[in-house]
Amino acid sequence: MSNEAPAYTPEVEASIQKVREDVARLHGELVRYNLIVWTGGNVSGRVRISEDGSADLFVIKPSGVSYDDLDASNMILCDLDGNVIPGTAGSERSPSSDTAAHAYVYRNMPEVGGVVHTHSDYAVAWAARGEEIPCVITAMADEFGGPIPVGPFAIIGDDSIGRGIVETLRGHRSRAVLMQNHGPFTIGVDAKDAVKAAVMVEDVARTVHLARQAGPVIPIPQEAIDSLFNRYQNVYGQNSDARR
Repeated sequence: MSNEAPAYTPEVEASIQKVREDVARLHGELVRYNLIVWTGGNVSGRVRISEDGSADLFVIKPSGVSYDDLDASNMILCDLDGNVIPGTAGSERSPSSDTAAHAYVYRNMPEVGGVVHTHSDYAVAWAARGEEIPCVITAMADEFGGPIPVGPFAIIGDDSIGRGIVETLRGHRSRAVLMQNHGPFTIGVDAKDAVKAAVMVEDVARTVHLARQAGPVIPIPQEAIDSLFNRYQNVYGQNSDARR
């Protein structure tokens, strides 16, 4: 295999650089919202270079690098099989241990433009019980359209986690899944949207946990969930940046 970087068009190169910068910066949001410990957790973003998504790429953080040391130049560019693109910035490093899971999601969910994994405390606690977070507050109905589901137990190292994410979220309104005994993964139209979902899932995981300590929680009727979700997604703002 050649170690020379592929020759991309200027437009593709600009897209790659933009996603590199976004993904590097967005890792700081995981720190800001206390969603990670040490070097755990990761953000990735898709680089769309083909109409059908068959030749797309994605950017993900390197493995084991301090969040303080992350920048656009050491983000890692991969193809949708999770292979590092040789000769590109950061390619001398190993990508995140969750790279295969992210790659599987991008290959099988073409609408997804960003994937995030965190070890946020309350969401991980729900995952450790293998229990979905019930939809008992309006913010959950707005953001996730119902309960946050649990995905199957899977071991890091291959695409097993990715398969569990896709099997659980395909056809589901939630943009978050609690992988059993592991923690939350979130998806979005881009990396920023997936990070927002990661922040929100920890917020509702904490709130619902606290509510249950005081007594039974009250489910929101399905018709009200549907109405809240429709309003928030289609009326409240023109896009994700405009919402709350």
